[in-house]
Amino acid sequence: MSGPVLKGALVQITFLPVPTPNAIVFQYNPETMTHTWTQPEPAVTAGTEQSNPLAVKGMPGEEFSFTIAMDSNDEIADGSAPAAVIAEASGIYSRLAALEMLLYPTGGSQSGLTGTVTAAITAGLTGQTPGATRTIPQSVMPVTLFIWGAGRVVPVRMTGLTITEKLYDSTLNPTHAEAQLSLRVLTPAELFAASTDNDVLGKLATTAYNYTLSLRVALAHANLANAAESIIGMIPH
Repeated sequence: MSGPVLKGALVQITFLPVPTPNAIVFQYNPETMTHTWTQPEPAVTAGTEQSNPLAVKGMPGEEFSFTIAMDSNDEIADGSAPAAVIAEASGIYSRLAALEMLLYPTGGSQSGLTGTVTAAITAGLTGQTPGATRTIPQSVMPVTLFIWGAGRVVPVRMTGLTITEKLYDSTLNPTHAEAQLSLRVLTPAELFAASTDNDVLGKLATTAYNYTLSLRVALAHANLANAAESIIGMIPH
């Protein structure tokens, strides 16, 4: 394959107070990827008089799973600053930490684990009952976009992460590792619910979903030409 190769990436969008991207660009694209689809539940209980066997509640479920490799030595050899400087100081730990943070909830200035711990410490010092005088903002997962070329930009939630660290430097920073990722694409109904908590990020994720869906529909229509030709070939002459 000639020419530059596009790299896959995960882009976490935070709100500080404006949308701020944190891109995790894959050092090497995975060699294989599993793309799983699941059928949504029927809209009406099966067996009832009004049930329609083709009726469903919403869009199909969609998941991606793959393994990515990371190596700090190659990053150092490339010599691109500041990535090489970070790799020399901490190996691939910064990349691993960025992946791990996709599993942590975010929210207000004192939300999630941070808010819970802060409230508990404050209550202990003041003698107040936790939650009696203040409400901790609801914890939510960060908005994450999975980018795989120009044709796939979808909002996802990381549902699984398994990291296998294989090599270390003299200070025990990991220098080579493989990470198994499981991503679930968020449905329009979920994105609508997310918009109630953060309208800007919810609309951004919805735009990405609709973009990929519209491209998929266009490609499916383009396949009609092949389908028509195949059907004509099947008809006896």
